[in-house]
Amino acid sequence: MSNRYAVVLAAGQGTRMKSKLYKVLHPVCGKPMVQHVVDQLNKLELNELITVVGFGAEKVQDQIGDDSHYVVQEEQLGTGHAVQQAEEILADKEGTTVVVCGDTPLLTGETLQALLDHHDHEGAKASVLTAHAQDPTGYGRVVRGASGEVERIVEHKDADDKEKAIQEINTGTYCFDNKALFEALNNVSNDNVQGEYYLPDVIEILKNNADKVSAYQTSDFSETLGVNDRVALAQAEKTMKRRINEQHMRNGVTLIDVDNTYIGPDVSIGQDVVIHPGCVIDGETTIASDAVIGPHTTIKDCQVGAETVIKQSVATNSKIGKRVQVGPFAHIRPDSDLDDDVKLGNFVEVKKAAFGQGSKVSHLSYIGDSEVGSGVNIGCGTITVNYDGTNKHLTTIEDDAFIGCNSNLIAPVTVGKGAYVAAGSTINKDVPSEALSIARARQENKEGYASKLKSKND
Repeated sequence: MSNRYAVVLAAGQGTRMKSKLYKVLHPVCGKPMVQHVVDQLNKLELNELITVVGFGAEKVQDQIGDDSHYVVQEEQLGTGHAVQQAEEILADKEGTTVVVCGDTPLLTGETLQALLDHHDHEGAKASVLTAHAQDPTGYGRVVRGASGEVERIVEHKDADDKEKAIQEINTGTYCFDNKALFEALNNVSNDNVQGEYYLPDVIEILKNNADKVSAYQTSDFSETLGVNDRVALAQAEKTMKRRINEQHMRNGVTLIDVDNTYIGPDVSIGQDVVIHPGCVIDGETTIASDAVIGPHTTIKDCQVGAETVIKQSVATNSKIGKRVQVGPFAHIRPDSDLDDDVKLGNFVEVKKAAFGQGSKVSHLSYIGDSEVGSGVNIGCGTITVNYDGTNKHLTTIEDDAFIGCNSNLIAPVTVGKGAYVAAGSTINKDVPSEALSIARARQENKEGYASKLKSKND
């Protein structure tokens, strides 16, 4: 296999987006457009990936990281000029270069691989990714010769009536022989209405040199969508959502209402999982088999074990074991770790808390910065008082302890194994194992006092 390179065009400001956010960083299904493109290109076993950046360069580099080299297009002088910025890195190298726009998030690695395979099979100097458009208005038309080779690409505004009738359109994605690409780019002119250097002009230059130019037509027109405004962004979101959801359903996941289920591109879901309407599942989330999620549940960057049920709740950056019961209306905040058979019930919030197997917090409690053992029962209205106004402190509740309702555990504090805390207690000292701790004022009843209050108010 010859060397492979890729150039991602990500320098456009995207003024039509009418946004402070750099165009290629607008998310589709929770992931920036340019990251979708890079993720698909990384399936091609590339030797080099170069991203052409301009306005907002630092933010693009922060997103993609070390997966790419970066070159800057300081002036926006067209797609040909943009690719030319990679000349210093690529110009003298043997191999094939793929050029992709950073605002085409629906392109798949499979289609890009098919384009490369076609390019290699045809022995072409350039290959264009094309698509069949029912309404090709506004797109560049691909004019083929009798042998099927590409004769030229004609922009819509320059096409005659015969050429406008052509429904095969240029998607803006190409393969080139690397050396031929940069030699041709040096001969591209900006003698046009926009005064820009257009990458498609390389095709005409190669044809004039009697080089072979081929085209590969993708069967899925939707893959080629370029996002230039919020309307196209919404179209991309809808298409990718459908693609992701269909893939999960084919893999054995039940989506009760596919149109109202939102799953990110990096989510992994096991067989026989049931997802109810209104769920948003995003980030590097994995859900094991036979879990039930929702309705109206948000999960991001979590591991969810088999047979776990999460209803009307929010979970972020946490580990949730097998057969765990969560919700309704629970909130699992980052860095929590719930072992198997744990229960978090109505209006329970946990943060940076570990729960051992079978422990329960059934109602209206906040457990933060805590280590809870196995078999612990935490009563309604319990709070771990973890913040002293300056620092956070740890609460430890050991195995089989029982915490009565409406208790305050003022950290740092430890409740020992098998200990009991009486309801209504405020605990600020360690409770030994097997002890009963009562920390509340002794009750005093003043007989007849209520009638005195009433007479005073009359």
